[in-house]
Amino acid sequence: MNDERRLRIDLHLHTLASDGVSDVESVLGAAVGRGLDAIAITDHERIDAALAARDIAAGRGLPVEVIVGEEISTRGGHLVALWLRRRIRPWQSLKRSVALVHEQGGVAIVAHPLPPYPISCASERGIRALMDEADPIYHPDALEGFNPTTARLRWSRRVPALAEELGIAAVAGSDAHAAGKVGSAVTIVRGRSAVDLRMALAERDTAWEGQAYEWRDQLGMFGAQQRKNVAAVRDELLGLVRRDGTGRDLGYPGGRARPVRFDRAAAGLADEERS
Repeated sequence: MNDERRLRIDLHLHTLASDGVSDVESVLGAAVGRGLDAIAITDHERIDAALAARDIAAGRGLPVEVIVGEEISTRGGHLVALWLRRRIRPWQSLKRSVALVHEQGGVAIVAHPLPPYPISCASERGIRALMDEADPIYHPDALEGFNPTTARLRWSRRVPALAEELGIAAVAGSDAHAAGKVGSAVTIVRGRSAVDLRMALAERDTAWEGQAYEWRDQLGMFGAQQRKNVAAVRDELLGLVRRDGTGRDLGYPGGRARPVRFDRAAAGLADEERS
């Protein structure tokens, strides 16, 4: 990289809407506080919190861009998808999921690859098979070369070399499940806005910085997630018993309502028709 402006982007974040423990506004506040230029909210199997975060950040003029993303569970491991317009349903093949991301004009990143956990981590064999496909619609745009949750595992240390061999970009994301971990790992690219990440991936002109999570931190997060899950079940049941149109907290204004809706007024934003 030369001396042009460098953007710091956290490409992998979760909120209360999936298995995170922090709401959207806390995540946005943490991103601003750490001076990030952009973040991607990539909740498991859903994009509603990401859409709400994008509207809040833009509507309030926050100095951070929000990329709408999703972490998709596939039969070949997890896939981080960026710039989605529609949710992609889980448990399809990794190959099909990459193609569906590209059909939306999105970016497909293989999440925390190589550890021998087939439900969540793509194998080297699976990644090579994708890159051997004649049609580039099946080629992922990047491998997650650094993820603090798996960085201490010996398999993960091989990812940057594999990306180099395959001629694909390597990136990083915090995989944060709490606001306090936002920005723990970031991808660094040249440019003026988050969209410049696309060119950086095509040119393999990326860098990253970050630190691996301590095991005790991960155990603490697991405990926080279990407490959150208990509260979520309680709130869902109470909503059903009371028939008051509420459920578990999805982490954004309107996220307790059933059916779920983003409440722009509660977020302090103008109606879309008048904005």
